[in-house]
Amino acid sequence: MSVAKPSTIELKIKRQDRPDAPSRWEEFSLPYRSDMNVISCLMEIQRNPVTKQGSKTTPVVWDCSCLEEVCGACTMIVNGKVRQSCTALIDQLEQPVRLEPMTKFPLIRDLSVDRQRMFDNLIRIKAWIPIDGTYPLGPGPRLSASEQQIAYPYSQCMTCGCCMEACPQFNQRSDFIGPAPIGQVMLFNLNPTGKMNDEERIRAVMGPGGIAECGNAQNCVEVCPKSIPLTDAIGEVGRQATRQMFKDLFG
Repeated sequence: MSVAKPSTIELKIKRQDRPDAPSRWEEFSLPYRSDMNVISCLMEIQRNPVTKQGSKTTPVVWDCSCLEEVCGACTMIVNGKVRQSCTALIDQLEQPVRLEPMTKFPLIRDLSVDRQRMFDNLIRIKAWIPIDGTYPLGPGPRLSASEQQIAYPYSQCMTCGCCMEACPQFNQRSDFIGPAPIGQVMLFNLNPTGKMNDEERIRAVMGPGGIAECGNAQNCVEVCPKSIPLTDAIGEVGRQATRQMFKDLFG
């Protein structure tokens, strides 16, 4: 027996006009269409910003770009779980759909947050491979199939912030670098060219806010939309940090 489709889509959105303003909840009711996601609902509200009660309001502010779970910009809390809103299909969500901003990053407005701290931490661990491009270097080193298989999952990180939101050690009271940058340490230290700077990356996570502050809650791997094995990275980078500590102590 087929299940009757709802006639409307009900949303409840947590809103805040600016970081120092009080928050409020607004409810919206949209005509039902199949195959809608959270972003398409927000676009409908943007075109006609009227609450369920019939009051005019301002368009909801949120971030998005690719709409195919690649850019990581549209992360928010959907029905209590941090996730990408572009892949949050309305037909698979309990209504009313509750939308809230991430809590671990400074709020900009409504559902938009400032993820700069995460990008600063990527700079801290040198999440790149410095290569002199002023002259031809020839082909780079080849990775074996087994090395590619290990490295590829970490290359899918889109700095969406889901793992940081779920991590109890990553918050405004802590300097913890967070799981995403540790995963990128793993990625770039696996690369044959990236190994030239592996000690710099490891030393970056050995200091305050580094890997020693991970509480091993393993929430990060549970919420990662790309199923990146972040706990494997944390374990391996921790071993590399221990080796580096003894190397620095005993030369």
